[in-house]
Amino acid sequence: MPLYEIRQYEIRPGKMDSWVKMFNEETLPYQVSKGVIVTGIFRGETDDSVYFWIRRFESEEHREKLYAAVYEDDHWKTRLSDRVGEHINRETIICSRVVPLAGSVIQ
Repeated sequence: MPLYEIRQYEIRPGKMDSWVKMFNEETLPYQVSKGVIVTGIFRGETDDSVYFWIRRFESEEHREKLYAAVYEDDHWKTRLSDRVGEHINRETIICSRVVPLAGSVIQ
């Protein structure tokens, strides 16, 4: 059964537009190149500090494999990680792991 991560970030004041640009142009393509399936990306309708994204994994083993591929790679460590930290407050990240129920259109 697939599992999903719903990740909620607090975006630093004044950084939403540059975060969205960086995520769409760099972070997202990088993660996808490693095999990560991103099923949704959202920002707050009226709150510029709220950002969500959803990732899909086939299993816990698959999630662990992709985490290693993404976060242990030199590109992440040297080109993206520090810049991500300039945009998001890592201390307030909420990562909810969920599984879809039978009535969900996301499977």
